[in-house]
Amino acid sequence: MTDEQEYRDKRWIALALLCMAQFVVVLDASIVNVALPTIGADLRVDQDNLSWVINAYVLTFGGFLLLGGRLADLLGRRRIFIAGLLLFALASLAGGFAESESVLVAARAVQGLGGALLSPAALSIVTTTFKDGSERNKALGVWGAVAGSGGAAGVLLGGVLTEYVGWEWVLWVNVPIGIIAALLAPRLLLESRSDDANRTFDVPGAITVTAGLALLVYALVEAPDAGWGSAQTLGLVGGALALLAAFVAIELRSAAPLVPFRIFRLRTLTGANIVGLLTGASLFSMFFFISLYMQNVLGYSAIKAGLSYLPLAVSIILAAGLASFLVTKVGFKPVMAAGMAFVAAGLAWFSQISVDGSYLGDVLFPSLLAAIGLGFSFVPVTIAAMSGVADREAGLASGLINTSQQVGGALGLAILSSIAFSRIGDLAEQGEVGPAALTEGYADAFMVGAGIALLGVIASLTLIRNRDSKAHTEIGAGETAPVAVPATESV
Repeated sequence: MTDEQEYRDKRWIALALLCMAQFVVVLDASIVNVALPTIGADLRVDQDNLSWVINAYVLTFGGFLLLGGRLADLLGRRRIFIAGLLLFALASLAGGFAESESVLVAARAVQGLGGALLSPAALSIVTTTFKDGSERNKALGVWGAVAGSGGAAGVLLGGVLTEYVGWEWVLWVNVPIGIIAALLAPRLLLESRSDDANRTFDVPGAITVTAGLALLVYALVEAPDAGWGSAQTLGLVGGALALLAAFVAIELRSAAPLVPFRIFRLRTLTGANIVGLLTGASLFSMFFFISLYMQNVLGYSAIKAGLSYLPLAVSIILAAGLASFLVTKVGFKPVMAAGMAFVAAGLAWFSQISVDGSYLGDVLFPSLLAAIGLGFSFVPVTIAAMSGVADREAGLASGLINTSQQVGGALGLAILSSIAFSRIGDLAEQGEVGPAALTEGYADAFMVGAGIALLGVIASLTLIRNRDSKAHTEIGAGETAPVAVPATESV
């Protein structure tokens, strides 16, 4: 038996390892949500600055995902996967020992960098290990179920850890998982890389896009206090746009760009990334505001708030499994559009929260709608984003879709946080404070999030090619999977 065949026989065990790693990465974007009030009190962080504990992670994650994908393609996907795991574990260890806001935010940023290395490497290993068609759909269905439930499971686990052992353990829990996964990886994962002769890494591109996005989010977070039309806000937004323009210029002139713009000739890939951005923007902040609502308005403890997410986590797993089946039967386009519609409905329901609300009517039922939407959108958008991509550019494509989702999440959280806290501030000036003002601010954010999800429905219906979607259906059990179209071809 050849080494390659031996690794192929272990591919489903390898998938479990890859999913576990991705689960931890997604988990860490939300696991601190329930712990935020405790962290704020312990480290004396203002409420309107708490979102940076999340944004520091998401921005470095989203900004360096593209570089991580290229490093995986050229240096070896397994090698970069292991390096990312170890960096992630070390940053988690440091974050748990943080005694100030600045140290914690810095550790979270390094965590994001580790995630940016391991996440695209993991997804590209999945797509190069499993054959296009039914087998890959099943694998990505499992990937979507595990990764998609990571957000809800993070809040659940965060509540348990914060309540019983302290907020530090929401970070320390990653350390043993990361080390164990790094030790198992050489035994389960076959090393693979692109045969691209140009081995240049576009570090300037990664730095400019990350700096531009960070500056933009900072401008949005600070806008409610500084004023939307203030010199500070306008200056920061202008600087962010200049950095992003520099990124585009660097990419156009680079011999080995971080993002070769030719890949966007694949219309379905482009559409999937737009939907992924809108999904992140609409859903990522949902966990943030639900956690704040349950604790600051309904008076839940950290453990009670965490346990309240259990139905959401289970529903995401079930919905993702069903989505994997439906994609094989009807294609990814209708499943994706339906998922975004469910997300919009769930967030619109959340916008009706009241100061004297209940778990049953204000949290459980709208969260179940959102859970179905997340499962139905996450799986098909991942499949669509890898549709027609050659194996040699699997890291690039996986980096793109991860970047779209994470950057969308960061920008969505910044925008919706600004809307919520602006509303709360306006009400405070009018003399309305306490839970009533918080509820109105959170409700406004949910309603805007529902509008973003509706844009995702429109994008799914108009930007995803019917032909590409139908190519992933199987009429009979013996149907041959379609051959991937190289990413350099125009469609």
